[in-house]
Amino acid sequence: MRFASLGSGSEGNALVVQVGQTCVMMDCGFSLTDTVARLARIGLGIDNLSGIVVTHEHGDHIKGVAPFARKHSIPVWLTHGTRQMHGKELDGLSVLTEISPHHPFEIGGLQIQPYAVPHDAAEPVQYVFSDGVKRLGVLTDTGCSTPHIETTLNGCDALVLECNHDAALLANSDYPYSLKQRVSGRFGHLNNTDAAALLSRLDNRCLQHIVAAHLSRKNNTRELAVSALSEALNCAADWINVATQQEGMGWREII
Repeated sequence: MRFASLGSGSEGNALVVQVGQTCVMMDCGFSLTDTVARLARIGLGIDNLSGIVVTHEHGDHIKGVAPFARKHSIPVWLTHGTRQMHGKELDGLSVLTEISPHHPFEIGGLQIQPYAVPHDAAEPVQYVFSDGVKRLGVLTDTGCSTPHIETTLNGCDALVLECNHDAALLANSDYPYSLKQRVSGRFGHLNNTDAAALLSRLDNRCLQHIVAAHLSRKNNTRELAVSALSEALNCAADWINVATQQEGMGWREII
């Protein structure tokens, strides 16, 4: 099993996970042209994609889903709440499947476990992907951790973990007070310290890859995110990967 990021941040998000001939994209927050270019950058074409799974209805995660899926006849999976909020944008898709946040499903050779997270969306989920042996856990767009989140992510072989902001940088930024409250609130985004604390509570004995994701351009730095996660794992800073907005992150193999 392997995974890569097409880009991660408030301007657009997409992650791809591949097992054999099955390749699934999680979210698509980019334009048609940009998505194709980003896929090509990691050696994938449209024909390689088996489907798209969606986390929630915010534009940086879903705005490219309907146009891309409609043009290329790609199946889409999402929760009922996300479908309701995105409305008529999803009309006319060839295959659209509603999922429960509590029930796993399969796409080809991938086993996929959605799980509920606290975020300011209708019915947001994140996902754990598995080939039946190894597990990749993805957690972005959550304002805080929960026992359910930590139970779900425990013992993963790879993790993509939100490090959205540094609390001090956000507090002293030029964001309006209401936006600061939203971002830092229980239904907003994880800061570096909370992400590191979550990570330290997990069983990480099988962990092969850790990726810091969804970093704010204004209220975080790569160095601060990496420092927080490396301290939590007691590992060298260069062991921490970062998925960036423009470049994403190349393939990582889970063996």
